[in-house]
Amino acid sequence: MELRGIKANFLGDSITEGVGTSSAEHIFFNVLKENYGLKEARGYGVGGTRIARQTVLNPSDPFDRDFIMRADEMDADADLVVVFGGTNDYGHGQAPLGSMNDRTVFTFYGALHNLIPKLIEKYPSGKIVFMTPLHRMYEDGTAGVWKPEGVEQKPLVDYVRAIKEVCEHYSVPVLDLFASSGIAGNLQCVCDRLMPDGLHPNDDGHVIIAAKLGKFLENL
Repeated sequence: MELRGIKANFLGDSITEGVGTSSAEHIFFNVLKENYGLKEARGYGVGGTRIARQTVLNPSDPFDRDFIMRADEMDADADLVVVFGGTNDYGHGQAPLGSMNDRTVFTFYGALHNLIPKLIEKYPSGKIVFMTPLHRMYEDGTAGVWKPEGVEQKPLVDYVRAIKEVCEHYSVPVLDLFASSGIAGNLQCVCDRLMPDGLHPNDDGHVIIAAKLGKFLENL
């Protein structure tokens, strides 16, 4: 895929919003724009947001504006749409993981089955790409995360697998940052260098994401 001169939308959570970076120019999509000559790199990152919808919504809470809702608000002229989420679905919220057969927006699997066709329909000539969550501290589901009573806490890797499985169903390319980013956020020594709070990459971490994404897109 030729990146120079294209318009790109980036739908995500706090990482796409730039939490953990020192300034907006260091967010991965702006690094990508600078290094690969994109015409526009538009960030649609809202901290705390999830791909799946919550059963009890707070209209005044931006956390509850899920990716499916916010996909409608993105500019429609993008040549490329990159979706980077799932870590908040794992970490908190009411929606269960669900299964591949789900088509409801209220499970993670089902929400993916709603989001991906919506994006394909909205951007019929564009390229849709997903990135999996990064490794993070407390990713095995036993500590440092929150789910309401009655919602089973699955490990983060199950959310990664769900993204890959549903994207394969719709022939959507996936950059597996969980497997190959080199940002091992489940190791303290790596967090000290690249992800100080155990969740949000710093400037150096965003440089790595931009480089991985750029090479991945060039090979599409």
